[in-house]
Amino acid sequence: MTDEILLETHPFAPFVPSDARTLIMGTFPPQSKRWAMDFYYPNRTNDFWPMMGLIFFNDREALIDRGSKSFRLGLIKELLEREGIAMSDTGYRIRRLKNNASDKFLEIVEPVNLQALTARMPNLQSIATTGEKAAQVIAGLTGTEPPKMGEFVIAPDGLKIWRMPSTSRAYPLPLAEKAAFYRRLFAK
Repeated sequence: MTDEILLETHPFAPFVPSDARTLIMGTFPPQSKRWAMDFYYPNRTNDFWPMMGLIFFNDREALIDRGSKSFRLGLIKELLEREGIAMSDTGYRIRRLKNNASDKFLEIVEPVNLQALTARMPNLQSIATTGEKAAQVIAGLTGTEPPKMGEFVIAPDGLKIWRMPSTSRAYPLPLAEKAAFYRRLFAK
């Protein structure tokens, strides 16, 4: 038995559509035992994909496969491609200080290489963080202040850096209200 806290490396490659205009960045996926798919926001109890279903299909269940209690990954990727939405997380290597998914107990040992990631997206206009810790990491990487909830700041390179509410169900905001924040981000 060891008291050493394991170092974890992010399990997913960034998802970058050819015409990515928006990059959504959380902190780090939960432990794999909580996954319903091998992709971003894999936890069935997270509001991210129901929220995206509500925003883009007017149906919170649109991206959920009810039969398998999973997600419709093919449809999710089609949506992201169509809307120019890239996905990554702010943590590349982390330690879970309490062996759970809470950002409060997550130590980011190595953040994502944001410069290399954004270089792959020549049409990128906005980076949106999903939660306070992700907002703090991106602020540090971009030399900006974390924006207020639902607002953005302009980075030195001209990108809009948005702070969105966490989509964790632990964050006490109804799904429709979370969706209202994200609709502003996606408004064309």
